[in-house]
Amino acid sequence: MVKQMTIAGFMTLTACHPALAHDPHVMDYNKTVINQVPYKVEVCRDVTVSGDKSGDMLKGAIIGGIIGNNVTKNVENGGTVGALLGGMLGHSNSNASGGTKRVCNVETRYKEESMSLYSHSKITFEWMGKTYTVQFQK
Repeated sequence: MVKQMTIAGFMTLTACHPALAHDPHVMDYNKTVINQVPYKVEVCRDVTVSGDKSGDMLKGAIIGGIIGNNVTKNVENGGTVGALLGGMLGHSNSNASGGTKRVCNVETRYKEESMSLYSHSKITFEWMGKTYTVQFQK
């Protein structure tokens, strides 16, 4: 038993010796990070507007059809005549005109700030005739 413990102790002492690295060199690495900061801005522009009167004509036809059905309950096609008259009145009384219109909207834009942050480190050393490089975080 003593012989086994002596052998085990000897093996432990010979296997565990301090690493003797030659010329260790530690290098820190940084990375660039873009931080976006939002801000709001009002943007106005001129847009082209069509002079389409069909929307007003359709509204007039619908209202005219309803009125035509209610006024002429016993007459056939009273709603149709009311719709035609309402459509013509809606078209002729429409104030839709073509041209340009100023439109403003609020937009979110981003101001970018560049920052340099720590990324990682590398140590390079030579041990027993070989060069090793290890990457690590501090």
